Parts: sequence; structure tokens; C-alpha cells
Amino acid sequence: MTASGQAGAGRRVAVPGGTAAETGQGERASGGVGSRGAVPGGAGSRRAAGGATMGLRFDVNLSILFTDLPLLERPAAAAEAGFTAVEMWWPFDGPTPSDRDLRALRSAIEDAGVQLVALNFDAGDMANGDRGMLTQTDRFLANVDVAVGLAGRLGCRILNALYGNTAPGSARTRDVDAGHRRVAVANLAHAAKRAADIGATVVVEALNSHENPRYPLTSSHQALEVIDQVGMENVKLLADLYHLHRMGEDVLGLLDTQAHRIGHVQVADDPGRGYPGSGRMPYTEIFNKLGTYEGHVGLEYRHEGPGAFDWRNG
Repeated sequence: MTASGQAGAGRRVAVPGGTAAETGQGERASGGVGSRGAVPGGAGSRRAAGGATMGLRFDVNLSILFTDLPLLERPAAAAEAGFTAVEMWWPFDGPTPSDRDLRALRSAIEDAGVQLVALNFDAGDMANGDRGMLTQTDRFLANVDVAVGLAGRLGCRILNALYGNTAPGSARTRDVDAGHRRVAVANLAHAAKRAADIGATVVVEALNSHENPRYPLTSSHQALEVIDQVGMENVKLLADLYHLHRMGEDVLGLLDTQAHRIGHVQVADDPGRGYPGSGRMPYTEIFNKLGTYEGHVGLEYRHEGPGAFDWRNG
């Protein structure tokens, strides 16, 4: 679940693993797509998932894929695999990395010729279980201008603000939850105002409680409640279909009824968090419903070895 990358020369940063292309936009017309070998699993499942993707724009999450490489080599690997767009979790140890580390990351992305389309705000030590800083005002606010500045320099227009865990061993009460909610909403509003300066949207994500037992937002309904309380047009839902399906949500129904409230989509299959078609989620229907979605679809699944993207060739 944990891999390491480099955010700067000689500096290791923990990068945890958990959470038909439109040529020239989300992916390149490159022979490198299948260059990392054959994908495990049946060809039928690959065809079922891959055959419905024409017109969708995929980006690859560099925090969970290509993790056999240092972080600064991953943008080029994504480009070699045919992608023109990438996303990532906050890749630094703290909220305010050095200018040197920020420049190194910008250069790696720009030199690879890929577009950063989504970036997490600082979420704490995710490798050790942290899942966001929205309820920790000092650290979150210290990161907002840095993250927005990095996004602005790279043309990134989606910023993900993970809500944050409840304190270890603390009893959840209505008063405690309400207090955390007030802080989170205020900090989201601040981040959204800063993000608006670069034309960006802030997204709020629900996670599954099986892997994230102290994360309080475990359904799209709960995430949308927070978004409603912020009440700003550039705060929307990050629909991570794997997490939502794992919690028993009707993801097809969500795409039918809440499409206008979705700012970003991420995909992996359930069970296993593998590539679409490796589990039991109805990805043929999901991709069909995403046919009118204009944003990028983030590939945020786990895969080791060759063939991470061969499912698209169905």
C-alpha cells in the first residue's frame, strides 16, 4: 500500500497507495500503451470494460501507479505509456515544501509534456493513516496558497481536499462532529476562494470505512452535505467510484442523478481495487454513463508488474 517517490533531488517522499481513449487529449496515440506487458485476468473482462471507453479522457494517478519508479520519473513514464494527463496526491512530506522541490516537480511534469489535471491538498502522513487536514486549520491553511500556486503554474484546475480523520481513540458525538464540520466548512470556503483565483474547483471525497475506519465521510450523501454547507459554485463532489461502490452505493444511480455536482471522477474495480474489469463493478455501463462527462477520469487503481493499461485495448 506504500511506495516511495522523489519530490526533489536526493529526497525521498512517502507516496501511499490508498485510495477507447480520446487521442490527443487524455491519452496519446502511442505504441507505449501496451508496452508494459499483458494484463492478468480474462480477456472477456478487458473487452467489457475497455470497449465502452471511446471518447473518455483518462488521466493516470502517479501516486498509485508507476510506483516502481521515483516520483520525478513517473510523468515521463505516463507519457511513454500514451497519457497526456496525470494527477497525484500531495507528494511532499509537509504542507510547505522548499522552492527547490516544487521546481523539481514542475520541471518533471513540464518536461514530460503531460498536463496535471488534479492535485490533492496536503493530507498529512497518508502512509501512516492520515486522510486530510481540513479539520486542522493551521496546517491546512499553511498549504492552501502553496497548493493553489503549484496548480496555477501547471494549469491544474481540480484540487482535492480530503476531510480528515477523527482523532484516534476519541468518541464521536454529535457535538464533536458538528465542531469538526464547522471548521472543515470554513477551511473549504477559504480554499475555494483561493482556488477561484486560478479558475479551479475544490472537490470533496467520500472514502470507504473498511480501509479508512476513522474517516467520517463514507457516502456521496455525506460529502454533498458538506458541499451544500460551503455553498460555493466551485466546490463539488469527487466521485471515487471504487470507494462508493465498496460502501454499497448505487454508482450508476449517482451518475444519473448527481452528474451536475461531480467535479472529478476516479475509477478502480471492486473487489481488489484493480483495473476496470478486474472485479464485479459494471464498468461497461459506468463508462457509457460517463459518455457526456467532459472532465478527466482518474485511473486510481493498484497494479504490480506489466500490463497496467492493457484493459483499454478491448
